[in-house]
Amino acid sequence: MLLERDAEFATVREALRAAGEGQSSQLLLAGPLGTGRSSLLRELPGCADPGTVYVLRANAAPAERDFPFGVVRQLFDSLSVTGPRRAGTDAPQAAEAALRVLDDVAPDTGPPTDRALDELRTLLAGLCTAHPVLLLVDDLQWADTWSLRWLAHLASRRDGLRLLVVCTLRDGDPGSGDPLVQEVAAESSQVLRPAPLSLPATEELVRVHLGESPAPEFARTCYRSSRGNPLHLESVLRGLATTGCRPLAANAALVRTLCPPHLRERILGCLLSQPKPIRDVAAAIAVLGEQSDPEPVGRLAGLDDVGFAAALRSLRRLGLLAGATRARFPHRVVRDAVVSSMSAAERQRLHEEAAGLLYADGHPAEQVAAQLMALPAARYPWSAAVLRSAADTALRRGAPEQAVRWLRRALLDAVDQDGDRASLLVELAAAERAVDPAAAELHVAQALPLLPSARDRAAAVLRLAPRVTTPLTPSVLDLLQRVGAELGGSGTGGDRAAGAGEFGEAGGAGEAGEAGEAGEEALRVEARLRYAQCEDHAQLVRSAARLRELEPAGPDVAFRSRGGRELRAVLLLAAMLGAEGEAEQIARQAGALLEWEPATAPGRQTVAPLLLFALVGADAVRTAESWLNAAERDHGRRTPADALGHEQRALVHVARGRLSQARTHAEQLLQQPAGDWESRCFSLSVLAALALSAGDRHLGAQVVSEASSALTGLLPTAIFGLLGTLEQTHEGETAKALETALDCGRQLEAAGWRNPVFFPWRPWAVSLSHRLGDRHLAVTLAAEEYARATEWGAPVAIGRALRLRARTDEEGRGTELLREAVEVLRDSVNELELYRAMRDLGRSLAAGPEAERVLREAGELAVSCGVPWPAGASAAGSRGPSGRLDGGLTPSESRVASLAVSGLTNQEIAVELRVSARAVEKHLTNSYRKLGISGRRELAAVLHEMGTDVPG
Repeated sequence: MLLERDAEFATVREALRAAGEGQSSQLLLAGPLGTGRSSLLRELPGCADPGTVYVLRANAAPAERDFPFGVVRQLFDSLSVTGPRRAGTDAPQAAEAALRVLDDVAPDTGPPTDRALDELRTLLAGLCTAHPVLLLVDDLQWADTWSLRWLAHLASRRDGLRLLVVCTLRDGDPGSGDPLVQEVAAESSQVLRPAPLSLPATEELVRVHLGESPAPEFARTCYRSSRGNPLHLESVLRGLATTGCRPLAANAALVRTLCPPHLRERILGCLLSQPKPIRDVAAAIAVLGEQSDPEPVGRLAGLDDVGFAAALRSLRRLGLLAGATRARFPHRVVRDAVVSSMSAAERQRLHEEAAGLLYADGHPAEQVAAQLMALPAARYPWSAAVLRSAADTALRRGAPEQAVRWLRRALLDAVDQDGDRASLLVELAAAERAVDPAAAELHVAQALPLLPSARDRAAAVLRLAPRVTTPLTPSVLDLLQRVGAELGGSGTGGDRAAGAGEFGEAGGAGEAGEAGEAGEEALRVEARLRYAQCEDHAQLVRSAARLRELEPAGPDVAFRSRGGRELRAVLLLAAMLGAEGEAEQIARQAGALLEWEPATAPGRQTVAPLLLFALVGADAVRTAESWLNAAERDHGRRTPADALGHEQRALVHVARGRLSQARTHAEQLLQQPAGDWESRCFSLSVLAALALSAGDRHLGAQVVSEASSALTGLLPTAIFGLLGTLEQTHEGETAKALETALDCGRQLEAAGWRNPVFFPWRPWAVSLSHRLGDRHLAVTLAAEEYARATEWGAPVAIGRALRLRARTDEEGRGTELLREAVEVLRDSVNELELYRAMRDLGRSLAAGPEAERVLREAGELAVSCGVPWPAGASAAGSRGPSGRLDGGLTPSESRVASLAVSGLTNQEIAVELRVSARAVEKHLTNSYRKLGISGRRELAAVLHEMGTDVPG
C-alpha cells in the first residue's frame, strides 16, 4: 500500500504521455534504505492504460554483477508478460551480436563487443514503433558493467524512440559512486526522492495493519520511531500484528523496542555490502553507544579524520544514522543488525580497545565501565577502580541497580581473600541495600572476617543501616550487636554493667574525643540499637538513664561528632516517648541539638525528624519552626515533590493547632508516591495526628487503609487504635470506641510510651466514658492524665488535662479549672488547645462581659486554627451541658444530640430525660436544621467539629 506518492505518479504519467509523442526521457528514484523506491517502481506500470505500453523490468543484484548484460537480459525477457513472446525471434532487425546476448542457447563466441550495444538499441527501437516502452531498472548501483554501458549508450541516443526509462538508486551505497552508474544517473531529466511518510499516513498504515484506529500516542510513537521510513514502519507493524497487539497508548513502548527480524536482515544485508571502513565505523558506534564527541568512534574504527567523515556521510546517506552531528543509530534494530554482523571475538576486541581508549582520554567512569562489563575478564589493572567509581556515580544519581551491576562485575575479578575484596563487598552491600537487602546482609557477613579492626567491622555493618531510623532485620540487628560487643559493649540489653553501661562508657569517651578506636562507630551502633528497642519499656528507662549520663558534657563536646548527635537524638526521642524527665529539659536539649543539624542536609540523612518529634512531644516547636524557616531560605520554597518538607511543616502546624495550614501540606503528602517503610511511617504519623486533631474521619480512613497494608510495630498500632476510636465515635458506636481507646492505651503503657502530648488516648476515653455515664472511669482517667501531664510538664498536656478535670468535676470547680487551663495554655504553642479551653470557659461563665471577651478571643483563635465557629456566637444562649459551643443549639437540644450520638434510641433518650418521645424527635429535628445536616448519621461528625462531648 503506497501512501503520499501522488506527486511521483503524476510525474511518471506526464513523462509517459510525452514518450508517446516521441519525447523520450529518463527519471531517477533515489533515497536511502527503506524509503519505498522499489515498491514505487513496481506500481509505475499502472500509470498507463493496459495494453498501451511495453513494460521492460529488471532487478539488479550484487551477486549478478559479474554476468555481462544480466540486467539487459532481464529487461527483454520480461516482454513475455507485456509484449511479444520472444524479443529475439519476433524482431527481424535483431542482429547476431544482440541475439548472442539475449539467446540462452546461442553458441558462446567470446566476450561481448560494442556492436551489441547498437544492435540492442535497434531491437528496442523496433519495440517502440508499436507502443511506447516503459523501461524499469531497480537498484541501478548493482547493475553489471555491460548493462550500465548499454543504458548509458541508450541515454545518449534516445532520439526517435518512444521510451521512458525509470531507475532506482540507493543513497550511500558504494556502487552508487561507480562512474558508469553516475553517468547513467546524470542523464536523468528529474530525480525523484520519495519523502518520509507523514503522521496521518502513519495512522492510516497502523489502521490497515492492526485493524483499528490507533491512539494518538501510539501513532506518534510509530511516527517518531520510524521517522516516516516505510520499510521500518511496515516491518514493525507486521511484527505487532503477529502478536495481536492493539494500537493503544499503553502499547506504545513496544514500538520503540521491537526489532523485527525482517528489518534487521535488510539492514544487515545493506551493511555487508558496504566497504570495510563503513562497517568498521558502524561497529565502533555499536560498541561505544551514543557519544557527544564522535572523535573516539573514529579512533576505534582505525580511521583518520577524512576517512571517518566520509564513512559517516555514507552511513547518513544510507539512513543508518540519526542527526547531523552525533554518531548514533536511529533505532535499536540498527544496532542489533550491526552487532550481528560481527563475530564474538571481534566484539570482545572492540570492547577491550574501547575501554582502554576511553580510560586514556579521561571519559566518565560509567562509560569505561560499560565497556568492561562486556569483557569476560579484566584486562587492565585499573578495571576494579573504574567499576567502583562508576558505581559511586550511579548511586549518587539514584540508580542503585546499575551500581550493583558494576560492583558485582568488579567482585568477579577480586579473587584474593584480602582487604580489597572486603571493602568491595561492603561497597556492594551498600548498593544492594535498596534493591536486594538479603544479598547486602550476606555480603557484609562475608566481609567481616576479612576486615582488620573492630572499627572497620562496625563501619561495614553501619552501611546496612545508614540512618538511625533504618528498620533493622533480625540478621542486621544481630550483626550490630556483635560489632557493638567488640567495640566495648554487648548491646543495649542488661544493666549498667552489661550493655547499656558499657556503651555509656564508650559513648561518653567518644563524645569527649577520647574513645580511641571505639568512639564514633560505637556511638552510631549504640544509637541504632537503642532506636530499634524503643518499644521495650525497660530499654526506654535505660535510655533515659543514659541521657542523664551524657548531660554533663557541654553541647560543643556532645554534638561535635555525627555519632554523638545520632545517639543524643535517639535518647531524647526515647525520653519523650516515655515522658522520662521534664519536658523543658528535653526541649532545651533537642533545640540545642537541632541547631547543630545543618538546614541544608539532604533529606532523611539527618536526625532532624527525630528531634522534631521530641520537640512536638515536649510542646516546644518554636525552635523547630525557626529551623524549618532557615531550611526554606536555603533551599527555596517547598515544591509539591518535597515530601519530607511537607511532612515536617504539617507536623509543626498540627503541634501549633493550625489545622488549615496543616491540611495544605497534608494534601501534598497524599499525592506523593509511596516511599520506603521509614518515610511512609513518618508521613502516616503526621497525617494521623492531623486527622485526630481535626476529627477528620475521611483522612483517618485513608491513613488506616494505607498503613494497614504494609506497616507493623507499635507506632502504626497506636495510629490504628486512635483512628479506630475516631471512626467508631463518628459512627455512634460509643462503647466500642471506648474499648478501642482503652486497648490502645494498654498497649502504649505496656511499652512505656506514656507521653500525654503525643498519645492522647485518655482524653478520648474520658469523653466516651462520660458520654456513656461511667463517671467513675471518666474521673479516674482524668486524674491520671493530670498527674501524668504535671509530671511531664508540657503546658499543652497540663491545659488539656485541666479541661478534662473541669468536664468531670462534681465539686463546682469547673470554671476555676478552666481559668487555670487557659492560663497554662497561654504558655503553650498549641493555639487549638487554647481555643478549646477559652471556648469552654466562655460557655461556663454564661452571660457577662468576661464571657463575651473570652468567647470573642476564642472566635479569633478558631479562625486562626481553621475550626468551625458559628456566626454571632456569644455567651448568651450558647452554653451546653459540657460548657461547649454547640452551633447555636439550646442546652436541651445539645443534651438530646449528645445522647443520640452515644447510640440511644429516641425512646431511650425520652426515658433518660423523662420527656416524651415526640419532644426528643422535635429537639433532634431542630438540631439537624441548625447544623445543616440530614440526619443522625452526620450528627457525630458535626458535634465533634463543634466540640461537643469529644476529646476536642
